[in-house]
Amino acid sequence: MASSSSTGARNATYQPGLALFSALGAAWVFVLVMLGAFTTSIGAGMVFSDWPLSNGSINPHGWLTDVAMFAEHSHRLSAGLMAMITFVLAVWLGRTERRVWLRRLVWWAVGLVLMQAVVGGLRVLLDQRHIGMVDTSVGRLFAMLHAVLAQLFACTLIAIAAACSRSWIEGADAPTGRAVRRLGLLCCVLLFVQLAIAAVMRHSFAGMAIPTFPASNFDGGLLPHLWNFRIAIHFAHRAMAAVLCVAIPWFVFTLVGDANASSRLRAGAVALLVLLTAQIFLGAQIIWTYRAAYVTTGHVVVGALTLVTTFWLTWRAHRDAIEGKPAT
Repeated sequence: MASSSSTGARNATYQPGLALFSALGAAWVFVLVMLGAFTTSIGAGMVFSDWPLSNGSINPHGWLTDVAMFAEHSHRLSAGLMAMITFVLAVWLGRTERRVWLRRLVWWAVGLVLMQAVVGGLRVLLDQRHIGMVDTSVGRLFAMLHAVLAQLFACTLIAIAAACSRSWIEGADAPTGRAVRRLGLLCCVLLFVQLAIAAVMRHSFAGMAIPTFPASNFDGGLLPHLWNFRIAIHFAHRAMAAVLCVAIPWFVFTLVGDANASSRLRAGAVALLVLLTAQIFLGAQIIWTYRAAYVTTGHVVVGALTLVTTFWLTWRAHRDAIEGKPAT
């Protein structure tokens, strides 16, 4: 990056109110993810066939007493609040922030939240259009994209919140080694691919395509006896999980062993291991409980937390390069 970027970073001023608001925005996205995951888990994504209103109203009759209606409509309302939070954050940063890259990043977040709204609407409006070649609807294809964009949006808000924090602005963390930065990037990519596979699996109704765990057939074998698209996408999800069970601990132990890693980063690395363990447990419980809605929702939320924690650690490890200082 140019040296002017580095100068802007040194002159950036910590704003407690902005830091708190950006952190609250980053936290709210998980309310949105949880509600979206629960809506999908109970099959309520099409409980309203219109959009942006629900049954022609912002306050549809019976939505507070019907679980399916409550799940979908509260998801829509929380998405509207998320859009407002993001826009306020963009205006606030645009008026007070000196770092050009951060002002651009928050407008990227605005673009993402608007795109999410459009994709979510198309998921509803085009659900009746069937694609025989892949045996799904156009709406469900948009639902898969909607789920993937949600993860990208969450990481963007985490990046903004981190850049607004006191520790980032004051450069409290010493630069970590190249191995940490590279492994962090690798894990972020692997997790993003895994969550994309999961989105396809969920919206293809393949969550129970392989009804046994840890075996993939009733004879205790590692591979399914039969193959079709749903079984293949489900198995791909399990295979990528196995890869992540190697990659994430490798990243964590490399980070913890880095001499320059701060106590903040080491604590985050330990939390990442806890999240990975919880995610494996919840994934098994989905099969063993025959895809109980609350277990499935928890699996989606913990998956998102695993991604953003990995991203946060990687983002912090790249802090100097992001701010225009040469990496060591």
